[in-house]
Amino acid sequence: MKQLSIETLCSYGPCYNPTSYLAEDWRGSILDILDNDKIPFPDRLWVILRTDLVSEKLMRLYAVWCARQVQHLMTDERSIKALDVAESFANGSAPKSELDAAGAAAWDAARDAARAAARDAARAAAWAAAGDAARDAARDAARAAAWAAAWDAAWTAAWAVQKKKLKEMIIAGLETGDTF
Repeated sequence: MKQLSIETLCSYGPCYNPTSYLAEDWRGSILDILDNDKIPFPDRLWVILRTDLVSEKLMRLYAVWCARQVQHLMTDERSIKALDVAESFANGSAPKSELDAAGAAAWDAARDAARAAARDAARAAAWAAAGDAARDAARDAARAAAWAAAWDAAWTAAWAVQKKKLKEMIIAGLETGDTF
């Protein structure tokens, strides 16, 4: 596995200073980066998910795995089909043309969902405006506080699961030669 240094990390052009989290003489692997809980998880992913560090196949399969964690929320079959085709493409059993077509269909599904969400948000806003402002403000403040706490807990739990799965995939990739 390729060994990284602070110089290597800086050469990638991160939006943060790696020495904020690592000693200036630090050396390590992508697994060391992934395990370093001082670095925010999105920054860890940004560093290690590079084609010079892991294969495109691993990155694509990891992205599909992440999306499948919320597949139960997908109501449009075009989105699920895009995941199936992306996984098949990563494994070499679907052509690029099929991937492109499935991706375009998934974008159409996303646009349709965004339009529906905007319509629903406008309806909710009109309904809220009709209610008692003080009651709504108190309820909204309580809901926002609860939402923020739940959101933080959910992100922490999700990142732990994502980190574990990515480590498993990297280690498996090392064994099969699918990583750098």
